[in-house]
Parts: sequence; structure tokens; C-alpha cells
Amino acid sequence: MSNKTSPRPGPVASERIPLKARNVTFDWADTPLHWIPGDPASAHTINVLHLLLPAGERWFVHVYKQALPLVRDPRLREDVIGFIGQEAMHSQAHDDVLPHLRAQGLDPEPYTAQVDWLFEKLLGDRTLPPGRARVWWLKERIAMIAAIEHYTAFLGDWVLNADALDARGADPVMLDLLRWHGAEEVEHRSVAFDLFQHLDGDYRRRLRTWATAFAALVFLWQRGTRFFVANDPSLPGRRASAGDFLRGGRQGVLPTPGGMLRSIPQYLSRTYHPSKYGSTEQAAAYLDRSPAATAADATAPGGF
Repeated sequence: MSNKTSPRPGPVASERIPLKARNVTFDWADTPLHWIPGDPASAHTINVLHLLLPAGERWFVHVYKQALPLVRDPRLREDVIGFIGQEAMHSQAHDDVLPHLRAQGLDPEPYTAQVDWLFEKLLGDRTLPPGRARVWWLKERIAMIAAIEHYTAFLGDWVLNADALDARGADPVMLDLLRWHGAEEVEHRSVAFDLFQHLDGDYRRRLRTWATAFAALVFLWQRGTRFFVANDPSLPGRRASAGDFLRGGRQGVLPTPGGMLRSIPQYLSRTYHPSKYGSTEQAAAYLDRSPAATAADATAPGGF
């Protein structure tokens, strides 16, 4: 399997599909804390998503609700509304994993409190007078979300192709959560960038906010992995290391550093567009067979 997101020739307008929020549910009763058998470090590296994403995606929704009245293009407005619905559902689905972690002896509160402070206070609404300062701060956050969404789409594409997780016997419920979420990230991968381009598009802002977002993601992810490993009651005295991450990448159960680094010039290119990377067709195919997504469709109004 490949850890690399495959480039595409250019934006593919025909791949645009209506975005819908799927009211998924997951039963965590039989999911072990170390859901990748024999590899707790890699499992915890991915488990960080459950701590980062609820607050982060609530922040996405909050910022986009402020941006929505400024969207002049009807089709983009429809996409932004669909994006908001999907991101709200992602936040809820990952938040629902946290009681399961606590039941297995790992309390995430010390870490999630820090993440909540970052998104609610540091990146939250500021007391700014109406006018240019308030618009500037909104555009900064919209640009930052576009940069973050580049990486969530990268991770979504990766997990859809991470056959090594299946080969290692990873827990099927956790895999379905990750792939359902990843497929929707690929499905809506162009929305955040298109919104940024529509409302601003300044290349210097794109560079600046990418640097901020990338540094924050790297810091928070490695801090979260260390937190998980250090507080796992079944791993007394164990510490997370860069070697664990490199090994997971070589074995295909984590993204490779090389794949992540190659994604940087993609986003920084002046000709960048998210539709060049990942496959809507592949994402839709997974959503058509995902146990959680198909169950949600069946119980939705007008479902089968």
C-alpha cells in the first residue's frame, strides 16, 4: 500500500457531489484500548484524533457560521452548509469515544482541557470593534482552517488506503470510524480552500496561516501521543518516541514522515487546488459500504 497521496491532473468539477451529514453511531463495547494488536504506540498515535478533533471541529463550525453570510456564490454556500453538518457530526463521533477511554483507565481530561483552551480562547472570538479588525481575524481563521483541511484530507486519503491496518487485525469498529471520517474529509476536501479563495485568497496569508497550523498540529499531535502512552495504565514506565512513529510508518499503520513532508509543497504551490489530491470516487465507494454510514442512511428520513 502507498502512504502517498496521489496527485491528479487538475480540479475535477464533475466530482462535486452534494454534501450531507450522516448521523452515524458506533458501539465501542468490544474495542480494546490497543486496537492495533501488538502495537499500542501506533494505536495511541491515532487515538490523539479523539482528543483533538471534537474541539477543533466545533471551532470550524463556529467560524463558518460567521462566514456564511459573506458567501456570495450559491453553490459554495450550499457546500459550506454541507461542510458544517459533516464537521459537527465528526466532532460528536470522536467525542463519543472519550467515555470508552475513561472506562479503560485513561482519563483524557488533562489533555482535552488544553485543546479546548486553544480553540475556544486563543483562536476564539476576540473583542474587536466591527470593521476591518474583525474581518481580518475572521479571514485569518478561515485561512487556517483551509490549511488544516489540507492535512485532514491527506489523512483521510491515507486511511482509506491503509491496507496494513486490515492486515494487522485492527479493530473493525475503530477502522470504520476512521474511514467514514476520512472518506468525508476527502469528499469535502475542496470546500475550505474554495471558501478562503472566495473571501480572500491572499497568498501571503495562505503561507502565514499554513506555518501556524502545521506547527500547531505537529506540537499537539506529539504532545497527545506522549500523553496517551504515559497515562496508559497497561504501559507503566513506557514513553512515546520518534522511533515508534517511524516504525509505524514503515509498517504502513501510520503515515510516513516522507508522505507528510511531500504534502507541504503541494499546499504552498500557487497552483494548488485540493481536488488534485485524493479521489471522490474512492471516498463515495467507502461510504456506500461503511457499516456506520449505511446504517445511518437506512434510518434517515427517506432512507432505504
